[in-house]
Amino acid sequence: MFVSPIREPLIQGHKTYAQMSDDIIGPVEAKPTKTWMLAVTCTALLAITGFVMIGLTITYGIGLWGLNKTIGWAWDITNFVWWIGIGHAGTLISAILLIFRQKWRTGVNRSAEAMTIFAVMCAGLFPLIHMGRIWLAFFIFPYPNTRGPVWSNFNSPLLWDVFAISTYFTVSLLFWYVGLIPDLATVRDRAKTAFRKKIYNVFSFGWTGTAKQWQRFESLSLVLAGLSTPLVLSVHTIVSFDFATSVIPGWHTTIFPPYFVAGAIFSGFAMVLTLMLVVRKIFHLEDYITLSHIESMNKIIILTGSIVGVAYITELFTAWYSQNQYEQYAFINRSMGPYAWSYWGMMTCNVISPQLFWFRKLRRSVVFTFFMSIVINIGMWFERFVIIVTSLHRDYIVSSWSYYTPTYVEVFIYLGTIGFFMTLFLIFAKVAPVIALAEVKSILKSAGDQYIGEHAAHAHHTEDAGHGHYETLIKPQ
Repeated sequence: MFVSPIREPLIQGHKTYAQMSDDIIGPVEAKPTKTWMLAVTCTALLAITGFVMIGLTITYGIGLWGLNKTIGWAWDITNFVWWIGIGHAGTLISAILLIFRQKWRTGVNRSAEAMTIFAVMCAGLFPLIHMGRIWLAFFIFPYPNTRGPVWSNFNSPLLWDVFAISTYFTVSLLFWYVGLIPDLATVRDRAKTAFRKKIYNVFSFGWTGTAKQWQRFESLSLVLAGLSTPLVLSVHTIVSFDFATSVIPGWHTTIFPPYFVAGAIFSGFAMVLTLMLVVRKIFHLEDYITLSHIESMNKIIILTGSIVGVAYITELFTAWYSQNQYEQYAFINRSMGPYAWSYWGMMTCNVISPQLFWFRKLRRSVVFTFFMSIVINIGMWFERFVIIVTSLHRDYIVSSWSYYTPTYVEVFIYLGTIGFFMTLFLIFAKVAPVIALAEVKSILKSAGDQYIGEHAAHAHHTEDAGHGHYETLIKPQ
């Protein structure tokens, strides 16, 4: 008798519901450690440095950057697209995997959603400061019939960005916060002081866990998941239109929308792994973020990395097949010109290295996965740099050729956004559970190792009984 293979448990350690609450809520209840305080201090100082550099940029203008007459976009838009890409995985894990009822999402969705919110906040800084005069941001918002001759250009993808990103941020924020409510109520119920109890009661909206509240919670989660799913596809598609609707060789290509979306999910999952593996180690959550979770995420990285690789090759093929000498030169210049180091860095990090995940041993290696998650995000930053800078630095006229080098102001603005992102994530990890406790509890009976063990034993017992009965039937009398 054939018995289907039993799925690997997603919760290990023979946990009870009380133990799960202790393990996941424990880090929130504990006093801040010296290590945590040191980490927050370092990241906050880095963030402050970045904001000081943004202040200098607003005060003196973007002449402080390394831009020139040929290269008008560089690190600013590179970092903007990179951060938006990182913000993709959270909503994908939460929304699409929720709709498809993938149980492994429950161990990683909370941190991924928080990462989305913080990454979009970092991304939103760059469109504002790259204008040079930040007060001109007023003019990108649509106010028809109120400003005389000044109208927003509704044909511009830059305006579509405003709508897409603000909608994405709003829905993602709602999705993240709604999921937090039951867990914040759990923290409230376990609180030792009246002040802490009162604060968490306010943020959990007085949640009591009645059947009606759970019904509304489930309904709202599904509605927000349904809204979020098209947003996952639309946001980076619209960001890609910033390039694809232009006529610059290397940019005007119809493959950009799907290729940008795949690349965003690719880099987003890599960043989720970077954060989750650190959280897993520090908070001792190995029983909830298992090798099975890591392997599932690495499989998606293989898929999206392969899509990105096919997109790179398709671009090269299209440039050759079109016989457009300017398009061909753009790709020859990328691979053999002054910025060849960034092109080959991109190809190595994004196309070649993820293929190592075809090996199951590497796919389930925590150390290798952590290393690869950083390599992939470096590669995805290179990709955005290659698309933007190498397509601009050599114009049709040789006298317009130039080379771009970032200044210390741009470097520290970028590092400042990383510091800002990490500061927000560290604070989040201290005040709220980094794993969705209510959702993990909901899958204990179907994905806990003790219950899966019982199912397996029952299946084998049934198989053995059936096999013995079969032998009795065929034994000669």
